[in-house]
Amino acid sequence: MIRAATAVDAAAMRAIERAAGEPYREIGLAVVADDDPPPTAVLVAFAAAGRAFVDERAGEPVGYLLTEIVDGCAHVEQVSVLPALRGRRIGAGLVEHLAGWARDHRLPALTLTTYRDVPWNGPYYVRLGFRELVELTPGLRAIRAAEACRGLDVWPRLAMRRDLT
Repeated sequence: MIRAATAVDAAAMRAIERAAGEPYREIGLAVVADDDPPPTAVLVAFAAAGRAFVDERAGEPVGYLLTEIVDGCAHVEQVSVLPALRGRRIGAGLVEHLAGWARDHRLPALTLTTYRDVPWNGPYYVRLGFRELVELTPGLRAIRAAEACRGLDVWPRLAMRRDLT
């Protein structure tokens, strides 16, 4: 069941993020695995703003998504799922939930940044209807610059968009 996140979910969201980062270590992206989850206060702020969603199974969050409005679109700031539950379309469900949320807010598209060649990143988002952006909007350029400053550009990254209209 996908629902709006609450402040109570912050600890579980941080644990999901840590677990979701570990598979990156196995493919040589320790920088992702070692990247700290958002602080509790940041997650609580996303929840308070109505921009955080969790997928709950058996009463426990197993995946979550954070969104921001970037250049007039719903930007997937983060989506993470417990690795043990991969393949159950939890991430896809969270993205679809965001698409509905974005439509309700009259936003034209979803955007995100991700690794081009990581199978559960770039190719996965293509399957969910995203396309690579050749020209970046100002907000996406700023996000990409911040990612580079955090050392995340050790593998090719890209920005993607899924139109909703």
